[in-house]
Parts: sequence; structure tokens; C-alpha cells
Amino acid sequence: MDETCIDCATCRHVAPGIFGYSGEAGMSIVARQPHSAGELRRAAMALVACPTSSIGSVHKQDVRAASRAFPERITEGVYYCGYAAESSFGASSWLIVRPQGNVLVDSPRAAGPLLDNIDALGGVRTILLTHRDDVADHEKLARRFGCERVLHAADQTHDTRAVERALTGTEPIALADDLLVIPVPGHTRGSVALLWNQVLLTGDHLWGSESGERLHASRGVCWHSWPEQTRSMERLLAHDFTWVLPGHGATFHRDTPEAMRAALGALLIQMKARG
Repeated sequence: MDETCIDCATCRHVAPGIFGYSGEAGMSIVARQPHSAGELRRAAMALVACPTSSIGSVHKQDVRAASRAFPERITEGVYYCGYAAESSFGASSWLIVRPQGNVLVDSPRAAGPLLDNIDALGGVRTILLTHRDDVADHEKLARRFGCERVLHAADQTHDTRAVERALTGTEPIALADDLLVIPVPGHTRGSVALLWNQVLLTGDHLWGSESGERLHASRGVCWHSWPEQTRSMERLLAHDFTWVLPGHGATFHRDTPEAMRAALGALLIQMKARG
């Protein structure tokens, strides 16, 4: 690692244990060297995914296999895209593969190996942009796949003025029978989450701790309204999901919607205590 690291934590999510966090330096570090073939593969995937090319090696490494490893299956029908973009501060993006047409949630870098693999999985019918921050190469992807882009109108900027569908209001919106957009204003005025098959893709609204023990949200990165974000979080209790796949932060999984609801309730207690 070097001083170009922006502490997006991509490497720590892709190769936990190999990469860690230095609180003193405020960035990710190499915690230990990879040894097994599996660890070497994960480290190479982290190198490929890193948005700032901050990971290097003493000896030249063959990362061709790692460059073709994304998108990576996380759970049935959902893939992590890797190839994070610096313009999105290293945000994660996700591909939902479904017979009715694939959905890309937020935008990765428009890297050739990734786009080729997405094509092999059926391309992209819809790009849902969860909020204004994590749009990265959405224009290049829209041209490549000829797909519709969806964003809440409250988060449209000069860069996203040409999106094909601008959502309005604060009530849930069905994009299809199995795709529910849930407005979650707070982090930004137009933040939304997407619910598909008990998987909630949350943008920067909600994420898991790196320990995997709890759900998390931060007042420090709430750009619009913390009280509104708290109310948005409370409304999520009405929905059933077992996975949280965020733009920033770690993924979070519980075996049942009830267990997830309990974790969400614990977070809400903390959020309300912060005012």
C-alpha cells in the first residue's frame, strides 16, 4: 500500500486478514503476506478492485486470472462487481442476475474484463443509482449495454441529468414484480435502497461492521439529514430481508428476516440516542 490509499476498505472486504486498517495512518495496510494459492488469488483480486492502484508487489505478479474474477457471486443471483472507481470513493456495485433482465446497482469502473463478464451473464437492462455519490462510469455502461438508468430526482446533478427515469416521492416504487425501490432520504435527499429476493442493496444508507457483528450508519457521512435518515431506517422494519449489500462498508447477513430486524432495531436505538 502507499499514500494514494483513500481508505475505501475495498481491499479489506475482498481479502480480509491479508489487508487491515491502520488507525494511525488512516488507511488500509498489508496486515500479512498471502501464502496459499487461495490467499494469493484474493490479494490479486484486491489489487484489481482497488480504485487508486495503491497495492503493489516487490515482484511482478500475473493478475490476469484475478482481472477476470469479477463479478463475483455473493449469494444466489447477486454478484459483487469489484473494479471500484476513485470518483465514487471506492464504492461497491452489485449485479442482480434475473430472467426478466439484469439490474446493476450503482456503477463500477468500466473495465473491459468486467464488462465482458457481465455480457456473458446476460448484460444489463437497468442501472439503479442509489444516490448521487456513486455514479462513476454510468454513462459508459449505459452506452455499452443500452440500458435504462434510474435515479431519484432529488439526487440528479449535472452529471446525471440524462438518466432515463427519475423517481419522485418517498413511497416505495415497484420497478417490477420482484424489484422494489425504497426511498431512504438522509445520507442524501434522494437516497434509495433496492429490495430483491430478501436482498437489500443500500447504497450509503446502511452497512455492516467489518466484524460482522452489527449494522451501522454514520452521522459523520450524513450529508442531508440525520433525523430523516433515522426515520428512513425505521421504515425498513416493514420489509423482509436477510442480506444488506452496501455501497460503502461491509456486507451483512442474517439467517432470517427476524434476526435482521433485531439487528436493525439495535441500530435504531443507537441512532435515536445520537439525536
